[in-house]
Amino acid sequence: MRQTKDHKFKFSQKKKLIDLKFVVEKETELLIFLLEKMPQKSRNDVKVLLRDKHIFIEGKASSQFNQKLNVGQKVEIRWEIKPQEQKLRGLKIIFEDQYLLVIDKQAGLLSIATEKQKENTAYHILSEYVKKLDPAYRIFVVHRLDKDTSGIMMYAKSEKIQKALQENWNENILERTYLAVVEGNPKDPNGTIISYLVESKALIVYSTKNPEKGQKAITHYETFKASKSHSLLKVNLETGRKNQIRVHMKDLGHPVIGDAKYGATTNPIRRLGLHAWVLAFTHPVTKEAMRFETEMPKAFLSLF
Repeated sequence: MRQTKDHKFKFSQKKKLIDLKFVVEKETELLIFLLEKMPQKSRNDVKVLLRDKHIFIEGKASSQFNQKLNVGQKVEIRWEIKPQEQKLRGLKIIFEDQYLLVIDKQAGLLSIATEKQKENTAYHILSEYVKKLDPAYRIFVVHRLDKDTSGIMMYAKSEKIQKALQENWNENILERTYLAVVEGNPKDPNGTIISYLVESKALIVYSTKNPEKGQKAITHYETFKASKSHSLLKVNLETGRKNQIRVHMKDLGHPVIGDAKYGATTNPIRRLGLHAWVLAFTHPVTKEAMRFETEMPKAFLSLF
């Protein structure tokens, strides 16, 4: 049974939402005022706008439902939430609106819960974050990163948005670029790896050339920086399979540093050398092209 409502907002025909501006004509409270000015929206819709800091009074964000409004005050609804300096344990929110959360996850933090770990996950942390306004609010997993991979992820704020992204994943995702520090120097500095990936009963993913046994995986790479012992590769995914980059780097003969599971023998920075650097996608509601890029990990650069 669904435990959250899909928030229904009306949009202009433009890609970006049009901000709304009102002037207070009589003394009232903020929630009452907003419901009067936007009768097509439910109380839950307005709560989301308040929680996500879309409501501004005299230019200052407000989330207080019963804030007193005086005659002549200006109230604005700003649809876009500017990149947050919202630092939570193990992650940072870099974009948020009423439909999506885009985060920068640290290495060592799980994307979702496992049988052994329930709370130290990005999903749990973000769930607590959205539940501060209303315990009924939930977030939904769109895609995952390995625990030891850092970088950009996104979560949906409703099941409807989750499905819209997942069911049209290849059409919605415009770019997924990773940085991978690998052992040694590939013979071909640029190239494409194609195989079919299979997961064994021991949860090890491996490549096969047999299309009937596995899922097709395509990885493009190019050398960004190189030293005698390591290479920093820019990796673009054409498909998004479990452990795809890690397996393909092993197939290339140059496993990701710190990845003993897939053949690495060195771990110079004491973490997996894999970072989700760029994520670009079409917004499932506004249809706007969104692109997010994080800083290159300093530990990666220290090797070059």
